[in-house]
Amino acid sequence: MTQSHPRISKAVIPAAGLGTRFLPATKATPKEMLPVVDKPAIQYVVEEAVSAGLDDVLMVTGRNKRPLEDHFDRNYELESALEKKRDAERLAKVRESSDLATMHYVRQGDPRGLGHAVLCAAPHVGHEPFAVLLGDDLIDPRDPLLQRMIEIQERHGGSVIALMEVAPEQIHLYGCAAVEPTVDGDVVKVTGLVEKPDPADAPSNYAVIGRYVLDPHIFGILRRTEPGRGGEIQLTDALQQLAQDEKVGGPVHGVVFKGRRYDTGDRGDYLRAIVRLACEREDLGPDFRTWLRSYVAEEMQQS
Repeated sequence: MTQSHPRISKAVIPAAGLGTRFLPATKATPKEMLPVVDKPAIQYVVEEAVSAGLDDVLMVTGRNKRPLEDHFDRNYELESALEKKRDAERLAKVRESSDLATMHYVRQGDPRGLGHAVLCAAPHVGHEPFAVLLGDDLIDPRDPLLQRMIEIQERHGGSVIALMEVAPEQIHLYGCAAVEPTVDGDVVKVTGLVEKPDPADAPSNYAVIGRYVLDPHIFGILRRTEPGRGGEIQLTDALQQLAQDEKVGGPVHGVVFKGRRYDTGDRGDYLRAIVRLACEREDLGPDFRTWLRSYVAEEMQQS
């Protein structure tokens, strides 16, 4: 008989990073608020959590992140102005973000790494399993990765991480997992993890991407985890301990993702994400694709 595990209801979104790769744009604007077409990147992430049934969202923020809170709050002056103009379409868009989920906020204080950011969520999460979504990874809603991860966690308990196959020469940019196959083709058992290994030392080409479903035992391990790579408390190091000893917090599984993912943490990938999403929009796509084809053709002729 399949064991029943507690239903996941809470999502944690770390959003305390400084966004230095996008300076000077992020000098006064949080990187999470940079628009991807006409919505800030962070809204896509909250929408993903809600689509997976997680409408209790804790955002871990830092200094100069107040615009994140404002975006998911009501703006009565703007709403009133749009009501007077009878602009129902824009009014609905403005209200959409404030009606998405029950939002909570906690400040990280010192930027001590992803592991420390997750640890800041402990008082809110308590003793329940929970999801962690990193804002740099946008997962296409047509590829329900988080729902699949929750399904695996509820079946097996423990923790579940999202994995993606990358070229061997790219593995040094990611956390990397040593894995064993399971009866499910898209699910592996994680036996070890290492943060940003040299390609020659990597146990596989399975990279950890920014979605996690975690057992609450992770908090006790994070409290004891010493700073690792980059002098920060690494979530990967804590997950490595869980993977090595199932008695602590259950097994660690990985869901191998082969769907559409948009990386907004890199300037080039951020631009590519905007182009892809704009091309797929019903309201923007037809005209934008026509212009894009013309632009590319002109550039090829000139080169």
